[in-house]
Amino acid sequence: RSGEETFVASDINALLPVTREYQVLENGDVADIRGSDCRIHDQAGEIVERTVHSSTQSGESAELGEYRHFMQKEIHEQPRAVADTLEGRLLGDYVLEESFGSLAQEIFDATRQVQIIACGTSHHAGLVAQHWLEYVGVPCEVEVASEYRYRRHAHREGTLVVTISQSGETADTLAALEEAARQGIAGSLVICNVPESSLVRESDLSFMTHCGPEVGVASTKTFVSAMTGLLLLALVLSRRHGFDSGFESHVVRQIRTLPAVLESVLAMEEAIAKVAKVFGDKEHALFLGRGAHFPIAMEGALKLKEISYIHAEAYPAGELKHGPLALVDERMPVVAVAPNDRLIEKLKSNLEEVRARGGRLFLFADPGSGFVESDDVRILQVAPVDSAIAPIIYTVPLQLLSYHVALIKDTDVDKPRNLAKSVTVE
Repeated sequence: RSGEETFVASDINALLPVTREYQVLENGDVADIRGSDCRIHDQAGEIVERTVHSSTQSGESAELGEYRHFMQKEIHEQPRAVADTLEGRLLGDYVLEESFGSLAQEIFDATRQVQIIACGTSHHAGLVAQHWLEYVGVPCEVEVASEYRYRRHAHREGTLVVTISQSGETADTLAALEEAARQGIAGSLVICNVPESSLVRESDLSFMTHCGPEVGVASTKTFVSAMTGLLLLALVLSRRHGFDSGFESHVVRQIRTLPAVLESVLAMEEAIAKVAKVFGDKEHALFLGRGAHFPIAMEGALKLKEISYIHAEAYPAGELKHGPLALVDERMPVVAVAPNDRLIEKLKSNLEEVRARGGRLFLFADPGSGFVESDDVRILQVAPVDSAIAPIIYTVPLQLLSYHVALIKDTDVDKPRNLAKSVTVE
């Protein structure tokens, strides 16, 4: 409420320009609003009082400043966003468990496996986290919320359900969490950017990304901040699976470099904008990755289709010969995420198959990857980083590529057609 006015919204961010005070309707509530008078009736029709909350979020991010679009602004805010996500979560080279809530130690001690549930971009963050969690010995399954909620499950004892949602109001994710809780779980954790949201209220634990309101419909800074939180989760659970403090210290030192490395990647924008011109008249694109970078390729394809309306698909590079290679010719741009990791030689072999069919390659690769630029291979060099944080770093060039292709296509970058920021319905 603000003065003599009353506003209704499904997302607290929509209210910040006019008020910080709000009430949350419970399931079955009906609000009877007449000017400044608001009476809330519960499911039984009785008049009830709901607590008036005051939002702790800032509305400053709702200004464009020097940027052309909110998406561009939010891409450039990512170094600060990750720094804010990490603030107060690390002590030296150690992750503070209380960052996840007062019950964290008890629930994590009981955790034997992790079930991640999310939608869209958040689902891609979950797929990256699966690699991190299973590396430290934690069995992990990842499922799209809209599928999870409508089928039977065989949860094992000690399952920690992790939901990921920037708004905390995603209808399918909320319903999936309710379904999981009915079946019996060790506990629930939400990775979220909105402290006043439904998922935060319904979960046992919460990790707030603290990266500020995100206005652009296509998620950017909330994605990298969510991945950062999930990497911290993997480290906390690694202590219970035989990994010593030396392992955690090494990864935390890499995590601390994230803001600076992200800043260096943003310096690639001019070079990426030139490459984007190649996509201006394209109707299709193919994205490739291996290991933890396949979900990053998926995110790159999603961003391109979301805001430029180019049909884009992502595949594990090793799957090319099982179907997607039939699509490759001189008209099909192929984007590959190519860090210099243990799978680089396998990836090179896959990419040679693309070249042999006349495909044009665009590689995001670090200098040590050993690729050579040619007429049909364009290389955009990314700063060399440790494999633990590489998925977070390689996200940003793909965001910039989709943004600059959308500029060429002259689409509505911040409000792409048919999409909404918070999906509060099925």
